[in-house]
Amino acid sequence: MATLYLVGTPIGNLGDITFRAIETLKNVDFIACEDTRVTKKLCHHYDIQTPLKSYHEHNKAQQTDYLISLLTEGHDVALVSDAGLPLISDPGYELVVEAHQYDIHVETVPGPNAGLTALMASGLPSYKYTFLGFLPRKDKDKVDILQERMYQDSTLIIYESPFRVVEMLKAIIKVDSNRRVAIGRELTKKFEQIVMHEATTLLNALQDGDIPQKGEFVILIEGAQPLETEQWFESLSIIEHVNHYISEQDLKPKKAIKLVAEDRHMKTGEVYDIYHEVN
Repeated sequence: MATLYLVGTPIGNLGDITFRAIETLKNVDFIACEDTRVTKKLCHHYDIQTPLKSYHEHNKAQQTDYLISLLTEGHDVALVSDAGLPLISDPGYELVVEAHQYDIHVETVPGPNAGLTALMASGLPSYKYTFLGFLPRKDKDKVDILQERMYQDSTLIIYESPFRVVEMLKAIIKVDSNRRVAIGRELTKKFEQIVMHEATTLLNALQDGDIPQKGEFVILIEGAQPLETEQWFESLSIIEHVNHYISEQDLKPKKAIKLVAEDRHMKTGEVYDIYHEVN
């Protein structure tokens, strides 16, 4: 039985590849890759003559079966993504699952990762982090995930395209406009940029052009700070807490519910249901 190699490739600078990765790509029988045009540049740079097979999001169903057949026939196959590690927000999961089901040996050849590269230089806590990859495109879905995750004490790592990075910052601001956020772009390339500020400052920098909306982005969000040992509202029920804001600050119920959700690190919908006694 042959081996399926999961090979990490450079995320920008072609020099960021291991000797083992080059040797593996030269010695396998086939290289499965997202975009043959991208991988051809890497292969040309390192004089890798191995035949390429297309394997991407839109053909993975049929190509998984084809690659498994090659492996069961004794051909070694290397799986690469356009940049970074296969399977990490890139195709390959289905192929690995099938390989295990056929008892095909799977071997990892580690390499660069954009999320961790940005985290190292971000200035945000790196001892505890959560990788979320690409969030949903719809604004409401983004905010729902951020409301749940941004109140955890873990730095969040998110990938985003230059076409939607502004919308991502706006979604973060809806949850917490003062939260510290880092943006990394063009990582390991000539114009690499890693900037850390409060979310509103970064949004202004993107809109003003101080941070160009070019290249793939990594967005890192600081985890929530530990709660104080005792909060002023701890003796109040959620309903009493909402009513406090309504009576003391003359707020509408909707705004009061949002503030209570922020105070208690809950989803707004959960507070709404409790306040309005929705079963």
